[in-house]
Amino acid sequence: MNPATPPDPPGSGGSADRHDRNDQPRLITAEERAEFERLRRHAAVRHRRLRQAGSSVLLVLALLLAPLAVAAAWIQDTVTDTGRYVQTVAPLAKEPAVQDVVINRLTDRVVANVDVKAVTDSLTKALQDAGAPPRVVQGAESLEGPLRNAVRTVVDRTVTRVITSDVFQQVWEGANRRAQAAVVGMLTGQREGAVRAEGDTVQLDLGEVVDQVRERLVDAGFDKASAIPDTDRTITLFHSEELGKAQDAMRLLDILGTWLPVLTVVLAALAVWTNPAHRVMLMITATGVGVMMVLLLVALAVVRRVYLDSVPPSELPADAAAAIYDTFVRFLRDSTRTLLVVSVITALLAYLYGPGRPARAVRKAADRGTTAAGRGLRRAGVDTGSAGRWLTDHRAWTTGAVIAAAALTLVLWNYPTVGAVALVLGIAVAVVIVLAVLAATAGTAERVSADRVTGSTAEGPADGPAP
Repeated sequence: MNPATPPDPPGSGGSADRHDRNDQPRLITAEERAEFERLRRHAAVRHRRLRQAGSSVLLVLALLLAPLAVAAAWIQDTVTDTGRYVQTVAPLAKEPAVQDVVINRLTDRVVANVDVKAVTDSLTKALQDAGAPPRVVQGAESLEGPLRNAVRTVVDRTVTRVITSDVFQQVWEGANRRAQAAVVGMLTGQREGAVRAEGDTVQLDLGEVVDQVRERLVDAGFDKASAIPDTDRTITLFHSEELGKAQDAMRLLDILGTWLPVLTVVLAALAVWTNPAHRVMLMITATGVGVMMVLLLVALAVVRRVYLDSVPPSELPADAAAAIYDTFVRFLRDSTRTLLVVSVITALLAYLYGPGRPARAVRKAADRGTTAAGRGLRRAGVDTGSAGRWLTDHRAWTTGAVIAAAALTLVLWNYPTVGAVALVLGIAVAVVIVLAVLAATAGTAERVSADRVTGSTAEGPADGPAP
């Protein structure tokens, strides 16, 4: 035997580590292999930890931006889209609490311009000049209260008829459509439109409504109604010393309204893609987004309470203030609830594709059900043939395509609601079940005959992917 070849001197080249001088491969020792495996495991662990750390940072950023992205998208849609804005504020014209406020304000202003005392004084003087008995004169003097009540009753009836009619609804929507920039003015501090900021207050301008009521009252015979002043035609919605800061925040959100949602989605997708455990990270991300949506709903409830406490009852009754707030933020609340439902569904699907015992049980039950249905169709003479076998071979791809199509549908759906999510989910589940049944229906003639003879109910794969 040849003596052991001495090791090559260091720096003699890469091949020296694996070959001897006769160009024969040299086997590494057990110690060298162990050291190599240790270094490889160390590098893999380090790389995995770096990916997990980067994924965690991306996830935190995405979760922090999620509520702001929802609010920014709501502001962008509500303020810049005329149709969306009108759709937001239109229900206020039919809110009984808001109608009562408008009716009472307009009735007070009309009655204040009717000088009932002057009428009774003129009547009293005329009776005195005519030599009427003192009792009659005193009776005329006492007519001021009943006459004022009668005037108020007639005016209130006329104003109520206008405010509760379709005319008011049309005037309200038309005014808001023409003044679509009003909310922009309020958020940016500009003094334009029906809703505007004045100092530390936000006011609603009823100018066009006042004009309509004044015209109707004059037509009804109340000539004094033409004297309703053009001033003091606003209702203060609320006071806030922090309005300036809120306007600054709203301007920033308006600017970021287009890109902030996109950035949030990209960060969340990168967090899932970067993490070595994609499924687990998807479940964590969906759960985190759901938690942030719950916090946003809680924040909206807190802001509602603060808003109602800030409105003096003398300026706006609590029920009217609540109706205004609830109407204005209802689309934001709906969007938040929709994202919460989508997050829950995504987290549930990610879990069902995992190795957990409940997930395996659900997959097994679904597979048994679709397999039994497919074999039943085979025994009835239905055979999907090569198409069914293709579906069987590409089951994961077809299921993924259905899920992707459902997600794309929700993305392209304008302002999806919880009902829309439920509809899309139901259709997607139905399609997946149908595809699974069609795949289970595939078989050769010999298999069909055997199934008919033996009534075979053999189980399918126990741990396949969910249909």
